[in-house]
Amino acid sequence: MAGIALGASWLAGCTSQTDLSAVAVEAAKPVQRYDITQALATNGKVVVAGTQSGAVLVSADQGRSWKREMLGGASLIGITHCPDGRFVAIDFYRRVWSADASGAGWKSVPFDKPRIPLAISCDSKGRWWIAGTGATLAVSADAGASWTVTDLAEDAQLTGVQMVDETHGFATGEFGLVATTSDGGATWSRGSKMPDEFYPYATLFSSSSEGWASGIAGQILHTADGGKTWSKQTNTTRAALYRLFMHEGVPHGVGAGGVVARLEGDTWRAVPYPDAVPVFLGAAVSLPEQHAIIAGGPGGLLRVIGTQADKAAASAR
Repeated sequence: MAGIALGASWLAGCTSQTDLSAVAVEAAKPVQRYDITQALATNGKVVVAGTQSGAVLVSADQGRSWKREMLGGASLIGITHCPDGRFVAIDFYRRVWSADASGAGWKSVPFDKPRIPLAISCDSKGRWWIAGTGATLAVSADAGASWTVTDLAEDAQLTGVQMVDETHGFATGEFGLVATTSDGGATWSRGSKMPDEFYPYATLFSSSSEGWASGIAGQILHTADGGKTWSKQTNTTRAALYRLFMHEGVPHGVGAGGVVARLEGDTWRAVPYPDAVPVFLGAAVSLPEQHAIIAGGPGGLLRVIGTQADKAAASAR
């Protein structure tokens, strides 16, 4: 009987409730340590971050605090905003998500092509543009109710699409592919390719003539003639830049090793910041009113990084 009593006592100890309070506290946080931020966008009033797990994080105070919303079965790989302030995002599973100007009311619509979406943008007319595999572009003028598809007839991934004004736009991709439009996207033509079958992680055009492309091993190319020719620029960080964006009128990039870089003349240089974490930064967005940027990466990383002091130091060089 004593043995039975001891056995019952041991079983009772094994089946006692585990203290999950720490788990509950972590789950209640808006930004969680397993979040991998893959995209960031702002309309000047709110900032929206998209994560690999389908969480949308929204900040109405320039990144000081965040609210969390889960989009079921999603993996957001790109976010942008439209002229009316609305946000649109692409899901790895061929859906476009949209929200109002406050980053709320998310809803999705499906699309067929491209088979795998890789980039999204919204033009001055509010049209949604998607680029992806199979050198395919798709555009919707009615919030995803219908789509017009352009097949560039190449076995290549398109990693970027941008309309720089009402008529001119660029699509860039694998093997140095550059396609341009001068009629608002009604037709696209393939032009001269970037040298050495360049694979652009990101592209950024500031006008119909000038643009930049970042690629493997920290390579950066520059065009001043609308993509007809490209020249190499020096990247002193030697880090691959996964996102390019404008900040206070100057091209910036974020990428491998926690690097934030800025173009100074014809050279890309690191923007030093305190407590830098040597992990990849997969997204960033400008906060010009704060003279800062928000950068995102793995491990729940969402950092507000001031740039004003370093800008002054750079001008003194």
